[in-house]
Amino acid sequence: MQTNTNTIFHIARIFFALFSLLVTHAAVAGGGYFSLGYGPIARQMAGAVTAVAEDAFAGSSNPAKLSAVSDRFEAGAELFNPHRKVERTGSGTPFDFSSDSKNSLFLIPEFAYAHRMNDQLSLGVTVYANGGLNSEYNDSTGVPNTNNNPAQCGATPGNFFGGCYEAGFDLAQLIVAPTAAWKIAPGYSIGISPLLTLERFKSFGLQAFAPTSLYPDKVTNRGFDYAFGGGVRIGWYGEINSWLNLGAAYSSKIYMQDFDKYKGLFAEGSFDIPSNYSLGVAIKPVAGWLVAFDVQRINFGDVKALSNSLLNTLNNPVSNPLGSASGSGFGWRHNQTNFKLGVAYAASPKLTLRTGFVYGKKPYDNDINAVSFSILTPSPFRQASLGFSWKTDQGDEFHMAASRFYKGTYQGPSALFPGATESVTPYVNTLSAAWSWHL
Repeated sequence: MQTNTNTIFHIARIFFALFSLLVTHAAVAGGGYFSLGYGPIARQMAGAVTAVAEDAFAGSSNPAKLSAVSDRFEAGAELFNPHRKVERTGSGTPFDFSSDSKNSLFLIPEFAYAHRMNDQLSLGVTVYANGGLNSEYNDSTGVPNTNNNPAQCGATPGNFFGGCYEAGFDLAQLIVAPTAAWKIAPGYSIGISPLLTLERFKSFGLQAFAPTSLYPDKVTNRGFDYAFGGGVRIGWYGEINSWLNLGAAYSSKIYMQDFDKYKGLFAEGSFDIPSNYSLGVAIKPVAGWLVAFDVQRINFGDVKALSNSLLNTLNNPVSNPLGSASGSGFGWRHNQTNFKLGVAYAASPKLTLRTGFVYGKKPYDNDINAVSFSILTPSPFRQASLGFSWKTDQGDEFHMAASRFYKGTYQGPSALFPGATESVTPYVNTLSAAWSWHL
């Protein structure tokens, strides 16, 4: 049994390594580290697709929609271009400086397949990725003996977080969602997608936090670690009449294995994916037009590594050491509600134009409970997208989309350097292309 388990793990690691040659680790978005949307239609319409069934990516939004999709295979990729700048002022120390994160261009692939077995049953699979905790800050104080862990760093100048050398996180999540949808009545469907997940993670330059950890040797600079996990997404889809569609979907919390190499960093040693749900409506007010509106709720409070206050360990490292259930987290204390609006216009039988906008309040406050860690995970919360789909004479489709996560500066008091103020200024540009083969 152990041999079989090791073989499966080895195969999965190889597949993930190949996939992650392309996958982003920096999908900061209005949904924390959730993407704006998955699939070519969602990327054009800012993710407002819970009640829009126009591609095979049902497993990433609403599994029940698969019953309304014809046989097709789709593949796409997004160029993801994030910019993040952090700054600290007012500490009265050499740690008052600014730094820009490296790694500003990524390629994110995604795939989906749909097949109608009969009039009632449709099967498919969606492969997509999350990221969001990638950042790499290389600047330092430039002054020897200014790090906060000389036992590990020697006389090296301190980085932005008091450790040494480059500092940051690198997280990628690969999700494979086999999907089944059943028509339970004419125009009405239910669906289910198991969410089979693999995470890859490493942290570096966080030596300053090691002395406060339950496992001081499992906090930073351990190379990549991997964890498996699973959850489920269920959905309902209804074609109410010729001009109105409704949709609803719920994704459970995805429970992940502990990161053995980094169990001294995350609260409870693991990094689960929070539960979320969405409600959507799609209206065709006049011929050629579609207006879609989604409300999405992400329950960041489900995951202690995200929701625990940064102050937990800093105020009481004995009772709340880093890596324990009560240890410090990112301070994302608020469950986040996102409002998504998408519009599509069929300009001709071959050309469809789309656009969208999403707003979601940050899951954290600009206060001492969250700012210092959230510098590693900035979350722009206003985003707009636009794009088009072109149908060929053979019936296949070419899609393109661009989006902008608007620039904003978030700041608050530093938990690491009392009296100082820390800020982060992120913005993101994306460009994606995809092809749909009708089978």
